[in-house]
Amino acid sequence: MFKGGYVYILTNRYDAILYTGVTSELRNRIWQHKNNYYPDSFTSKYKCYKLVFYIFFESIEEAIAEEKRIKAGKRQNKIDLINESNPQWKDLYDLIEE
Repeated sequence: MFKGGYVYILTNRYDAILYTGVTSELRNRIWQHKNNYYPDSFTSKYKCYKLVFYIFFESIEEAIAEEKRIKAGKRQNKIDLINESNPQWKDLYDLIEE
């Protein structure tokens, strides 16, 4: 059975730091970020706990390719992506359906 994947963007409470990631289990991965499961990670260091964007892909390979594309882009492109789907930059964690 093939699993799809998610690309997601987290920010801190000031919406100043952006972190882009990829996972096949979004709810669990965001829980890990929010609970400092990896205390030495970028998201723990910069307190990026707010999920402001995510998108699902049918294959994890597609998700990885999109994550690389987003990471390679300018910061403004990430901000535009967030603003298109979540203009108020609300935490979307409770809306995850897996």
